Amino acid sequence: MDNRIKIIRNEERKYHEACYDNYKLFEEGSWLSKPVKTVMDTLTHFNSKENLTVLDLGCGVGRNSIPIAESLKERQTGQIVCVDIIESALKKLVDYSEQNGVRAYIEPKLSDIGDYIIEENHFDYIIAVSALEHVESVPKFIQVLERMALGTKENGINCVIMSTNIQEIDVVSGMELDPFMELNLTTNEAKQLLSSAYPDWEITFTNLKALQFNIERNGRKILLKSDCLTYVVQKIKENKL
Repeated sequence: MDNRIKIIRNEERKYHEACYDNYKLFEEGSWLSKPVKTVMDTLTHFNSKENLTVLDLGCGVGRNSIPIAESLKERQTGQIVCVDIIESALKKLVDYSEQNGVRAYIEPKLSDIGDYIIEENHFDYIIAVSALEHVESVPKFIQVLERMALGTKENGINCVIMSTNIQEIDVVSGMELDPFMELNLTTNEAKQLLSSAYPDWEITFTNLKALQFNIERNGRKILLKSDCLTYVVQKIKENKL
């Protein structure tokens, strides 16, 4: 891993740990206040399934994992594997899962998502929310998508939500900065790579919206701008002749 990636990941870790320390899960005032609507809407595809296996890549403290785990209470069996590179986030995930009575359904895994090996044909639902832009290179991005696709059961679903066309602007000077993001794809590049990874899958939902918000990094006020690309696909069972 080159030095640039190490520096970016250290800054990302500091940003996320500060957010996790300053805001409680599901407390108003931050992006931790509620799960992602698309993730939960897509979960309804599995309402009739009594045994559900889920993989959350880049799970953080459980913004999406814990609400998904809540749905597993209503089924015969279920499990959600939660992968993150930040150890303190996983510790908080365990604490929050205990507080919400879903610890039995949560399996935390400390790993770079780029290195995580996904068991083939194992998961019904794989989500990667604000995660894939943190892999270290385009080849690694392609590899993770391949693992996600192979790890999904027939009729299973993958939900990818990621930032593209990322810009960082110094608020005081107006100067455009080199974005502190491991992978900064254009929106078209990301769409093409996603399409190539899921050639025979059915697109159930896709969306693109512009985002911008202010962050602070080492005392410097920064305007962060990006496209938010959502791509939800289903692995349709092939008809046997």
